[in-house]
Amino acid sequence: MRRVLWVVGSVALVLLVAHPVAAGARQAAARPVAAAAVGAGDFAGQATCLTCHGEKDYKGTLHGISSRPGTPAATHGCESCHGPGKAHAESGDATLIKNPLKLTRQQSSEICTACHKRGTHALWTGSPHDQRNVGCIGCHSVHTPKGPAQIKTASQKELCATCHKPVVNRLHRFSHMPVREGKVECSSCHNPHGSTNTALLKAGTTVDESCTSCHAEKRGPYLWEHAPVANACVTCHDPHGSNNERMLVSKVPFLCQRCHVTSRHPPTAYDGFVRNNSTNANKIIGRGCVVCHAQIHGSNAPSGKSFLR
Repeated sequence: MRRVLWVVGSVALVLLVAHPVAAGARQAAARPVAAAAVGAGDFAGQATCLTCHGEKDYKGTLHGISSRPGTPAATHGCESCHGPGKAHAESGDATLIKNPLKLTRQQSSEICTACHKRGTHALWTGSPHDQRNVGCIGCHSVHTPKGPAQIKTASQKELCATCHKPVVNRLHRFSHMPVREGKVECSSCHNPHGSTNTALLKAGTTVDESCTSCHAEKRGPYLWEHAPVANACVTCHDPHGSNNERMLVSKVPFLCQRCHVTSRHPPTAYDGFVRNNSTNANKIIGRGCVVCHAQIHGSNAPSGKSFLR
């Protein structure tokens, strides 16, 4: 009996001792260069790197803040991302050092995600940008960033426009998202690193939930719901910009008549002659459905079935 107890106690002791070691190993593995994987003598030091690659000094960037734990400046400097460089420095062999520009997009991104894998970066793997072979270095520059978050351009709009030019061009229309005025950015609505929502939207799991995160007065639920509103805001609105008021995809009443082709009103589109010569006032005053149907997003009035109140 004593021997059995002694064996069980030994196992328990081993487990208690092994637990902090395992935790330390996980923390080391989270860094681009695991301390346990190489010896201290394999590192040349950042000063050695900069004797040849002085133009690659990342001082002044987010990675160069030595007082911030986990940054390259607080660990192994250049070799935090490029790997141990002593053999490379002594021989000059470029194959003995990691160069993200000569790696595949996925391989170079794995260097970044060794540290950037939490928060807004948690869903990067398998995200639309990852699947389309858009790597971290396609948008970010470690050594010579020009904008916030170490992006390659002065603003997010310029960066996104390199690929999403038709979308960004809509921001220059008459009615638009206030990106031009600097009140919001692309990342105010989208998370380029991954999202559980469609179109990389940050808030919620649907387009409506993303829109109503700001436009809370349109959230509902309503006693009387309008079908296109319940379906998606983008049924009637272009979220980036439009030449119609309130970023509508078409002018009223033509927007409404895309669905309401049969009703108590004439089912045909209101052309100039009909609107100017009709004796029915609802086609003359304001010349738009929302003049009367003011609660077009939904109504809580008991008699608001037609969204009149």
